[in-house]
Amino acid sequence: MKKSYLLVILVVVVSVTLALLYYVGYRSTHITTDNAVVEGTIYVVSSKVPGTVKAVYVEENRFVRKGDLLLEIDEKDFDTKVREAEAACEVERRRLSEAEESLKVLERKLYEIEAAIRAEKAQRDAQRYMVEQARLDRERAENLFQKDALSKERYEKAITAFKVQESSLSAMEERIRQLEVSREAHLSQIEQVRKTLQTQRSVLSLRKATLEDVLLKRSYTKVYAPSDGYVTKKSVEVGNVVGPSQPLLAVVPLSDIWVVANYKETQIKRIKPGLRVRIKVDAYPSLTFFGTVDSIQAGTGSTFSLFPPENATGNWVKVVQRIPVRIRLDEEAKGKGLLRIGMSCEATVLVE
Repeated sequence: MKKSYLLVILVVVVSVTLALLYYVGYRSTHITTDNAVVEGTIYVVSSKVPGTVKAVYVEENRFVRKGDLLLEIDEKDFDTKVREAEAACEVERRRLSEAEESLKVLERKLYEIEAAIRAEKAQRDAQRYMVEQARLDRERAENLFQKDALSKERYEKAITAFKVQESSLSAMEERIRQLEVSREAHLSQIEQVRKTLQTQRSVLSLRKATLEDVLLKRSYTKVYAPSDGYVTKKSVEVGNVVGPSQPLLAVVPLSDIWVVANYKETQIKRIKPGLRVRIKVDAYPSLTFFGTVDSIQAGTGSTFSLFPPENATGNWVKVVQRIPVRIRLDEEAKGKGLLRIGMSCEATVLVE
């Protein structure tokens, strides 16, 4: 009887010892926390323009593809603005075209005037030669007439010829002067029209920019899915009046999820990026998921809270802090499509 009692005690002691050894060995290679949650990217969908919702094409919890049309806002007001902007652009184009045509006409006329000036100056140079010849003929006739070697009729004829040539030269000089005045006037007009063209081009550019802006805003009346995922938090219906940046629904791509495990600061020293992680999700106790330590946050969770703790107060009590560790799930775990953002889980880092 005594031997049996001793044997039982021995078995219990050995069992407890083995259990303690297993527990210590397990703790040395497994770092576990149940303070873990599934997180992921959430695309909050909103309208960029105000207006009345004309149509909604999705339902809550439905899967959508990137680029699918989610909803439409009534574009009538934007259509009116587009027509007004197009009409304004057309008016400015006509004005610009008229100014360009006016400039071409003035430049052609300036070319003709300059050609006429060159021709008149060439004739003037020839006329100056004719005047000089007439002056010499008059002087020769005058000398001969004084010597009674030339008749008075021929002498007066020489004087008349000189006056005619000199009058023609004066008329040419006057025409050249008038042409040069006209040229200066056309140059001034051309300069003015060029300034008008520059202003008109600026105005047209502004009108085009306004049109592009209105067209862009009209395109915003159609709201598309930013990513593949499931529609959640849908709060919009046909007839709702919405404004810019107002949340209408969310798209959650379950292919872009991860786990954030909050480990105690006393556990963190052995956790390194690249270590494998075993994950048990409360919703699926019979399933095991795997991942890899991706990164460790640069501060404790409380440090980045809305009201971080003030440790300088006199009633401070030391509390073990927790540091978030981001765990990248294996593609197989994400591919099952079972995990949902916000699910609680238990994460165990497998220490080498």
